Amino acid sequence: MPTYEYRCQSCKAEFEQVQSINADPIKICPECGKDTAQRMISSGNFVLKGSGWYSDGYSSGGGKSE
Repeated sequence: MPTYEYRCQSCKAEFEQVQSINADPIKICPECGKDTAQRMISSGNFVLKGSGWYSDGYSSGGGKSE
């Protein structure tokens, strides 16, 4: 499940929440209790590991130059 980042527009608190993609965004701030929390746009947490095509240079079409 993805982790979403939120910021409260009232108290400016920032928090993260693990939620299903189908779940509605959280509205209630856990710090102040007001319904002014908004989901922020943030980078994903997708990480490539190992020695696949992306590290060999084949994705650019040119290969590695030595």
